[in-house]
Amino acid sequence: MAEKIKDIMTTNVVTCKTDDTIFDLATKMVEHDIGFVPIKEGENLVGVVTDRDLVIRGYANKLDSSAAAAEVMTDGCISISPDATVDEASELMAMHQIRRLCVVEKGKLVGVCAIGDLAVRDKFMEDAGHALSEISEKDQSTTYLN
Repeated sequence: MAEKIKDIMTTNVVTCKTDDTIFDLATKMVEHDIGFVPIKEGENLVGVVTDRDLVIRGYANKLDSSAAAAEVMTDGCISISPDATVDEASELMAMHQIRRLCVVEKGKLVGVCAIGDLAVRDKFMEDAGHALSEISEKDQSTTYLN
């Protein structure tokens, strides 16, 4: 039986709201040693912000640290069900060239599955390696377009 995302995902997810500042985002990233923060409005997941988003969309565009998260976030995000398999997550990551998936159930964020979550399980090393090689190939040949 294939292992499910709910068995390997991170459930203690740090989030922000659309009106939190980019300073708040950066502070949370430092405090929790993370580079990815899902953005919610109420219980609804509306986007994500990465450390790269802060740099490219925020500081490189001379936004003040009091600018809202909504100004730098990627609207929406690629998500997966907690009942999806690890193989499905790996394929989705490779297809969309991403390293993290928001895990959503009935519209509510219930976790995050990172490529590292796939890699820490010996039997999934091949899946994670495949997804990462697909992502890395695209990273070297494309520019950041968001």
